[in-house]
Amino acid sequence: MERLVSLGRALSDPIRVEMLGMMSGGRGCCSLPECGVPAEDQDAGICVCEFEAYFGMGQSKVSYHLRKLKDAGLVTEEKRGRWSFYSLKRDTTRVLLAETAGHLGLDTESGDG
Repeated sequence: MERLVSLGRALSDPIRVEMLGMMSGGRGCCSLPECGVPAEDQDAGICVCEFEAYFGMGQSKVSYHLRKLKDAGLVTEEKRGRWSFYSLKRDTTRVLLAETAGHLGLDTESGDG
């Protein structure tokens, strides 16, 4: 039950829902090279500075939202030097959403709306 409550809290803010949408795109490196973020070719997630620029928020507010998503088990953080990159934990997110549907008695297979 606590996982369901944590998921609900994480998804209760439109900014966090939009952050998850951005992470689902899975960019390979920071799109803001002027920030001096070390870029890698692999899918490294999204740098905090990208969220700051997109939402027009300071680092502490962005970190607050990302911490809520991380606490709910929806995202993973990878540190590289002084930079943090966040990625959607796709498998975990699927499991959490399926658990939620099960708890609510929803048949995810039927598509009954």
